Amino acid sequence: MLYHLFEALKEFDIPGQGLMTYLSFRAMMASVTAMLISLIIGKKIIRWLQRKQIGEEIRDLGLEGQMQKKGTPTMGGIIIFIAIMVSVLLFADLTNIYTQILIITTIWFAGLGFTDDYIKVFRHNKEGMSEKGKLISQVLFGLGLGLTVCFSPDIVVREKVQIGENGTVAESVSAAGKATASQTLDIDTEFRVNSGAWKEEDVVKSTKTTIPFIKNHEFDYAWLSPFKGELGWYCKWAIYVLMIVFVITACSNGTNLTDGMDGLTTGTSTVVVAVLGIFAYLSGNIINAEYLNIMYIPGTGEIGVFMAAFAGALIGFLWHNSYPAQVFMGDTGSLMIGGIIGVCAILIRKELLLPVLCGVFLVETLSVMIQRSYFKFTKKRYGEGRRVFKMTPLHHHFQKEGIQALITKPARALPEAKIVVRFWIVEVILAVLTVALLKVR
Repeated sequence: MLYHLFEALKEFDIPGQGLMTYLSFRAMMASVTAMLISLIIGKKIIRWLQRKQIGEEIRDLGLEGQMQKKGTPTMGGIIIFIAIMVSVLLFADLTNIYTQILIITTIWFAGLGFTDDYIKVFRHNKEGMSEKGKLISQVLFGLGLGLTVCFSPDIVVREKVQIGENGTVAESVSAAGKATASQTLDIDTEFRVNSGAWKEEDVVKSTKTTIPFIKNHEFDYAWLSPFKGELGWYCKWAIYVLMIVFVITACSNGTNLTDGMDGLTTGTSTVVVAVLGIFAYLSGNIINAEYLNIMYIPGTGEIGVFMAAFAGALIGFLWHNSYPAQVFMGDTGSLMIGGIIGVCAILIRKELLLPVLCGVFLVETLSVMIQRSYFKFTKKRYGEGRRVFKMTPLHHHFQKEGIQALITKPARALPEAKIVVRFWIVEVILAVLTVALLKVR
């Protein structure tokens, strides 16, 4: 709102008005504002949750210090939600398609998580919303986003054309440089790179995304289509939409599974969000995108503002959620965090980097899948289920001792705070590796 207010009053030449035109300034202000909101209203919301006796119901899993958490207020994701929404409404460009999508994402997944928490807390159903119900909601949102990406004229990648000395097109590229055309153009360029001149050309609907190890860091889902021509066009977009559904579902459930220790999901998510926000800012700037040889996607700079607000909200929430936690985020927070991360990665065409960037979430999810599959297999074959890990999700494996499993190390249980900090360190390493991969060809 402040952004649009200053835009409406720009003819009055108000001192400092120009600052609102800078993405970097708005991102910093959004982050600080969200952080302060989380810190200030967090205390009040925690007291309100305590008065309403909205506490976490803990199952005794034999973990050290676990039962001491009984009654700790849950549904703290409300704090993150309010901090994000207020900051974004103040400092983001609300006419931007990417801002609108991320606002809808936040509301959708916060609502889904709130419904799950409501069933657990107020209806005293420990199982909460059924897995099938959650999955259907996630898939429906993924399909909606996929169709939006497919048909919206505002979600595009810009092609750039290199002009030779004689005024002819040397090559046409979509952000990373693949030759597609040759025709005469005026030598009126936006900027120059090396000896060639570059001109921002027509926007294109593209199924290309970023992938490491490849020369130009581009992968086109059209390569997976077995058909050519018009049928191939429909097929490639169908593949892309299915990939979008998979990414959103995986991210949302991955963060939900990781949410099991004080500050674990909050801290690891903050690192992921910061990296995605930087990618978004760079992808939305044509000069930075060209210099770093990454896809140029007009308008994604506003995603940087949103993700800055998101990171600030998470840091503020971590103040209350760090060990020993005063409040749990619940599914209201964990599903929302995963949904936003997945959608952001898709919009900036970085979803194929998520297995590395979100490696902690991936390993947590895989640990549960491996444990369940192996337990069912051994029960069917030997008559009793056996375990690969002492307990899943993986973070609980390090808390448990005295359980027979294929993987027995560490022999002694580790303190919760130590496990959390070590997971944070691993996530920082993965974040640095993700950035470094963009320079590996």
